[in-house]
Amino acid sequence: MLAKLSMTVALCLLVSACSSSEAPKKEAAKAPAAVAMPPVAQTQAWLDDYEPRVKAAIAGSHFELERRDNLLVVTAPVLGTFNPDRPHMMLPVVLGPLTRMAKLLESDDKVAVLVLGHADSSGVAAQNRELSDQRARAVTSIFRLSGLQSNRLMVKGLGSDMPRAANDSAEGRALNRRVEIMLTAKDTMTALVAKYSAPTPATTVAAAEKPASKP
Repeated sequence: MLAKLSMTVALCLLVSACSSSEAPKKEAAKAPAAVAMPPVAQTQAWLDDYEPRVKAAIAGSHFELERRDNLLVVTAPVLGTFNPDRPHMMLPVVLGPLTRMAKLLESDDKVAVLVLGHADSSGVAAQNRELSDQRARAVTSIFRLSGLQSNRLMVKGLGSDMPRAANDSAEGRALNRRVEIMLTAKDTMTALVAKYSAPTPATTVAAAEKPASKP
């Protein structure tokens, strides 16, 4: 009788030990179901969602919209965007599309904006960089007025460092004079900022800056 009781206790202990060792395995097997959507899929979904909305916001303007890797980029050519006589000041005609785009983004804290100013290579390089910075900041001011905070809004003037065409013709120089508004998911903003050498936070934009000569 005692022998049977000992065997029963031993069997119970063995079954208990096996059950305990299998529990973590079963729990581990459930883990993949909780894994978040891959970044690539998230990026694609974000682009698919925002592209038509941004396109609608800038409809009727001369702005250009394109996908660029994991970004949406709106390009504002200087011609038709800035006053020829006061080249750091925007024309009233562009305030509508810029404001609509800013309104689209203001309530979505998952989206960040990097504004880059570009110039052609004619004239003095320092003046070109200053003017490209002023133009970028003029565009940035619209987004700031809509409530985008410094952790979602960055700005930088690149001068002639990143041309999109050769500077040996009037057409090429006109293409290079532009402001690019880059829309990105907020969690990729750090990498984007690093690519363009840590742009200055938009909150440091001065209330007024001296105009430079037009490149």
